[in-house]
Amino acid sequence: MRVVHVATAFPRYDGDIITPWLGTLLLGLKERGLEVSVLAPAYRGGGATEWRGIPVRRFRYAPAWLETLTHDEATPDRLHAQPAYAALLPGYMLGGSFASQALGADNPPDIVHVHWPLPHAWFGALVQAASDGHTAVVSTFHSVEVRWVERRLRWARPLLSWSVELSDAVTVNSTATAAAVGRYAAGDVPVIPFSAAVSDERTPTGPINGSPPPSPRQDPVRLLFVGRLVDRKGVHVLIRALAQVREHLNATLTVIGHGPKAAELRAEAIRAGVESSVRFAGFVDEEELASAYRTSDIFVLPAVVDAKGDTEGLGVVLLEAMEFGLPVIASDTGGIPDIVRHDETGLLVPPGDAAALARAVIQVIRHPEATMARVEQGRTHIRNHFGLQGVLDRLLRVYEGAIASRKGSASATATP
Repeated sequence: MRVVHVATAFPRYDGDIITPWLGTLLLGLKERGLEVSVLAPAYRGGGATEWRGIPVRRFRYAPAWLETLTHDEATPDRLHAQPAYAALLPGYMLGGSFASQALGADNPPDIVHVHWPLPHAWFGALVQAASDGHTAVVSTFHSVEVRWVERRLRWARPLLSWSVELSDAVTVNSTATAAAVGRYAAGDVPVIPFSAAVSDERTPTGPINGSPPPSPRQDPVRLLFVGRLVDRKGVHVLIRALAQVREHLNATLTVIGHGPKAAELRAEAIRAGVESSVRFAGFVDEEELASAYRTSDIFVLPAVVDAKGDTEGLGVVLLEAMEFGLPVIASDTGGIPDIVRHDETGLLVPPGDAAALARAVIQVIRHPEATMARVEQGRTHIRNHFGLQGVLDRLLRVYEGAIASRKGSASATATP
């Protein structure tokens, strides 16, 4: 089976942490015997044309120095912060259209799997048309495109319906996204989440494992956040919560990731009086990331709903943290509750509530036995629901159904 994935961004070099969940998925499909490749935009005129044995077709859409609409940050975030980037959208659609037509005509795949169907369903339609209708279209919604349209581009709602109707199969990354897409689809929409890109099967060790820590705790509680530094991640809430935690416990925070809000977050740490306790690590490679997971005590994803109405579609970093045996605390928003079941696999707090977040951190540290029980339940939960092999099984069934549906449509069209 030949499958082409269409994405807004894909690693520009080996070690690039762009869309790590997609890389994990494609490598898993390749191991299952599928012939997989990627269609993605260029970045500053280039980007890897092969990633770990997977071919990548890059399409150009502007002069090299302007090709920064994607990769550095999510496109909706880029457009929201700098509306002038919208001038690149016609070129993006034109460049992607030419590449899609060539893809479908040269060597048509069995499946074109489009991520973020608005706008990429159009590319899928062109691949299908160029293949004389033989290529099946599978569309995966990640929530941001639905929220963006419903809150900011209401005139484009018919395009959401069109992208669903065009597709031979539709999937979503969480139950929250399923509810949103369900407004445009007939019947149930299958939820196929993504797996962690970094894992560690070792039994966790650390200050919270075993007997309760002394009170007051002498060594610092090491909090960890991993993700892009954008509004919806809620790192500003975590910094404020850290100030409250430090009134009761010695605690530090490591922030891994980069993004447009980095300077504002550093300023927030100064305002909160915790600048000496917060380390902004920026970009790290996979080895450094794994080390950070191993040497931290609690992972926190304090997501909020941002000004665009966007929030976490799933929260794959939570899966990574749980695989490393870290207790997790996260906001009760978006697709996060699919991973974090309150008081079962982790703790959920109201989004934007720094005081509740601080209380949750203190609860994790002061009740180690209950914390470790949640850690073990969490690891069982992710193995059962988010394990890569199970995800691949579900996705392959979708692919097979889409191909069968496409063959049926082609036969019906050919019948006089």
